[in-house]
Amino acid sequence: MSAASGLTRLASRYVEQAGLASIRDKVVASERLTREDGLTLYRHPDLLALGALANLMRERRHGDAAYFIVNQHINYTNICVAGCKFCAFYRTAKQSDAYVLSPADVERRMREHLDEPIREIHMVGGVNPDLPFSYYTDVIRTMKRVRPDVHVKAFTMVEIAAMAENFQMPVEEVLVRLRDAGLGSLPGGGAEILTDHAHQVLFKGKIDHQAWIDIALTAHRLGLRSNATMLYGHVETIDERLDHMILLREAQDISGGFMAFIPLSFHPENTRLAHIPKPSAAEDLRQLAVGRLMLDNFPHIKAYWIMMTPRVAQQGLHFGADDLDGTVVTEEIFHEAGAVSPQEVARRQLVDLIEQAGRNPVERDTLYNPVGPYPGLDDAARLQPLPSAAPPPRDVRTGTTGLS
Repeated sequence: MSAASGLTRLASRYVEQAGLASIRDKVVASERLTREDGLTLYRHPDLLALGALANLMRERRHGDAAYFIVNQHINYTNICVAGCKFCAFYRTAKQSDAYVLSPADVERRMREHLDEPIREIHMVGGVNPDLPFSYYTDVIRTMKRVRPDVHVKAFTMVEIAAMAENFQMPVEEVLVRLRDAGLGSLPGGGAEILTDHAHQVLFKGKIDHQAWIDIALTAHRLGLRSNATMLYGHVETIDERLDHMILLREAQDISGGFMAFIPLSFHPENTRLAHIPKPSAAEDLRQLAVGRLMLDNFPHIKAYWIMMTPRVAQQGLHFGADDLDGTVVTEEIFHEAGAVSPQEVARRQLVDLIEQAGRNPVERDTLYNPVGPYPGLDDAARLQPLPSAAPPPRDVRTGTTGLS
């Protein structure tokens, strides 16, 4: 196997000696991996061999580019009736620390950071049945008034489903009205593990996997792109992780509307699953690698530093990930569950993490349009063409195949 395959001869020989020659050959030939291949990747003892294969696929799409964004997270309420066992963020309406941010509160939080070049507001919250629909549109309009050019990425599929149920509106109408108010895209949260078993054990109060996929496809059809997450390291099995990723892959074949896959490392502290040990750094890196290799039609894989810690996410840039997310001002949900990463990472720090990993930092907007190379890059790096932000899925099909 020559270096023309994308692997050096040494790396190719190493992967072959690790017993992964058949999967290597598929990756080199851009062939889709099977469920059985995925099981092999999860069970294989050589993490570095997996990383080499995932890095090959990552560099084919993005070269040495590693993306980040200057963004702000705002969690508008912690009141939630879903009762998920893995969540440390939610409160009942009667608890003393329950809250709802008014549109004025949201405006104040944004104005505290007007001196920062924030391109995206990421807003999610609990399933709070006491909020009127006008609350959501008013909050979006407030954000667009304070920062007219900001991209509003808000409301998970779970929150959209709750709005449709509470206000007796079709999902499509909910999405259209939010879009018309200024919603730009949807985050990928609420997917957890897209299987019946995980749904029954962990989050019976939320929509099931079919409803999550249906809402995502509806949003994509309306021109609203989204991400897709997977919460791992709790009660799920390896088979369920593969079910989750294959379901996402099939949905992406239909719509091409997912921008990034974001594996979320479970933090058990302060949850009803506190007895479960959190995933190790090695498991985090393995999940990034398997995600990159299985989700061949997803443009981006995100190593979310809030969950993985900045240093593990940095290593993830060589295990399939091409994005670290962003500056993330005032994130609350995962810190309630014990995340120990700093709540705000400066733009310069993100650039340092990327450059120390030997990658080229590229600031982006929400839709992965590059803002440009970071000014700290040397002249040689500046002359390198930036990769395509969102290549089309390899095999876009029409029809539903039972997913919509």
